[in-house]
Amino acid sequence: MALLERVGTLLRANINDLIEKAEDPEKLAKQLVLDMENQLLQVKTQVAIAIADQHLLDKKLKEHQEAMQQWHRKAELAVQKQNDDLARAALERSLSHQQLAQGFAQQLDDQTAEAETLRNAFSKLQQKLQETQSTCEMLIARNRRARTIGKANAARTLATTHQTATALNRLRSSVQLREATNTANQILESESLEDRLTALEKEDQITLLLEDLKNRQPRLT
Repeated sequence: MALLERVGTLLRANINDLIEKAEDPEKLAKQLVLDMENQLLQVKTQVAIAIADQHLLDKKLKEHQEAMQQWHRKAELAVQKQNDDLARAALERSLSHQQLAQGFAQQLDDQTAEAETLRNAFSKLQQKLQETQSTCEMLIARNRRARTIGKANAARTLATTHQTATALNRLRSSVQLREATNTANQILESESLEDRLTALEKEDQITLLLEDLKNRQPRLT
């Protein structure tokens, strides 16, 4: 049966490998569970049909066995009445029901085996589904935890980068402030030196002018 072949494929599948190697483990896990649930429903339906057919065949078998016995008793009664023709007809009917009963007995055996096979498949698939659901829940949790850790690491990296950039900006500002201060000090020192030199030159000029004025005054005798 194609159904049992599909069930066998699901039962042989290594769920862990399939999910761990998938590009989207969570999506595949949910799809696997859904497929198994669908297959389980189909197997359950087939089990119900097989059991119903089994009961029907058993009923038919018992009907023909009972009819065989009834016609056999009628044949015995005809013999007692010394009516061989009627006895022969009754035995022929009994034999016909016996042959039909044998056919239904064989069908019942086959149907019983098939129903048992489907029952076993249903039981194994049900167990496999429970294991798969547990495995999928665990792997999905692991996958989500890994993604959460990855996002947290990325956030920490971003925060560290931001902190580093902030520290660099502070250092850059500090350096620029020091450079500006040094430049200002140099300018101030340069201006102070020029002022002192200018004052000296002015003082010399005044001295010269004073000497000139003194020289122009009439000498006192």
